[in-house]
Amino acid sequence: MLVPFEIIDKKIKELGINSLEMASIRELLRLVDEIEKETGLQFIRMEMGIPGLKPESIGINAQVNALMNGVASLYPNICGIEELKCETSRFVRNFLDIDISPEYCVPVAGSMQAGIACFMTINRMYKNREGTLFIDPGFPVQKAQCKLLGQTFRSFDIYDCRAGKLRDKLEEMLGDGKVSSILYSNPNNPSWICFTNEELSIIGEMANKYEVTVIEDLAYFAMDFRKDYGKPGVSPYQPTVAKYADRYVLCISSSKIFSYAGERIGVVAVSDKLWNTKAPDLLRYHSSDLFGHAFVFGTVYALSSGTSHSAQHALAAMFRAASEGRLDFVSNTGIYGKISGQMKEIFLRNGFRIVYDKDIDEPVADGFYFTVAYGDMTSGELLKRLISHGICAMALNITGSKKHGLRACSAQMKPEQMSILDERLAAFNKKYCKE
Repeated sequence: MLVPFEIIDKKIKELGINSLEMASIRELLRLVDEIEKETGLQFIRMEMGIPGLKPESIGINAQVNALMNGVASLYPNICGIEELKCETSRFVRNFLDIDISPEYCVPVAGSMQAGIACFMTINRMYKNREGTLFIDPGFPVQKAQCKLLGQTFRSFDIYDCRAGKLRDKLEEMLGDGKVSSILYSNPNNPSWICFTNEELSIIGEMANKYEVTVIEDLAYFAMDFRKDYGKPGVSPYQPTVAKYADRYVLCISSSKIFSYAGERIGVVAVSDKLWNTKAPDLLRYHSSDLFGHAFVFGTVYALSSGTSHSAQHALAAMFRAASEGRLDFVSNTGIYGKISGQMKEIFLRNGFRIVYDKDIDEPVADGFYFTVAYGDMTSGELLKRLISHGICAMALNITGSKKHGLRACSAQMKPEQMSILDERLAAFNKKYCKE
């Protein structure tokens, strides 16, 4: 044990953390920062999904040029600069095989803002409906956003509802006609399961049947490294519900795929059917009952009046380079899969197991995240004991998972830390293997 439990308990109390199992990523980040300051111990940090690669230079150069040309003094068009709108449409066509008009592509301050903007608009289209159905496990802050807005939500754990079972579960959850939207990430944060085209077609079928909008979070775009989704205009394409659903919003972030997290820039691409939907109940909150108008000139305008002007130029340049084959972002991010595979092997060798281990009938991919458990320890017990051994991750409880265990992120792991991880997990296993 490298950190006495007394120090951990003291810091938990000082920071006002009620439960390690339900601690947010930012709370865990601060907790470990404080423990590191007091003990001088450098932790293995797996709690937060921070990109571990350098930001794409194509984006940096374009952003610098835009700043040098004076865009910092100019408010960008609330709909987004024309270049980014056109390049988003092109990127979606090249890597998703979907046609979306540039008009329906809007920049946002990352997928976080995309989510709350969707909740504020989609979940208010019909006054006789409730909020969002989350296909869990998922990013916990999205549920926090719903709570902040006073919106209800539903959820279920996908683990036992794969393939054909998904239709029955969605029928159960959507059957009363009260759900406004469905949200999931693909690849999934935290489990890294990836929906198949069969499953996406089921989601689209059920969404169409009950006139529900699908919010597809593509923060980890094309990062299922078992297939190469990185060739523009060439099959295979990143799987998407847009092939099957009438009403959808695709949320595409620059944070992970281009390592551009610090600039808080992403886009939403909205289906033609949803953009042009008239919902009179929107007039309770907006000046227009047309979804597209309400979303941009009501919600996005009120939230932030758009997003960084120069960062829009950066994202447009990166999308353009990817579409032209000059930027192989999938090959660049593939290092996460290699690191994750090495980390999993170390955990398994030291008595741990993978929680979300299968994508239906094949092993889950190696990628940005993976999930681990140990014996019959609860998430809170496991997290506290790993912290005492200089390792931090995030409890699955907060993600809506029905399973005990932790989410681990591979992005911050350095090659020289692998032996340290192995050493600390070996000590952990020696201490607890007989319990």
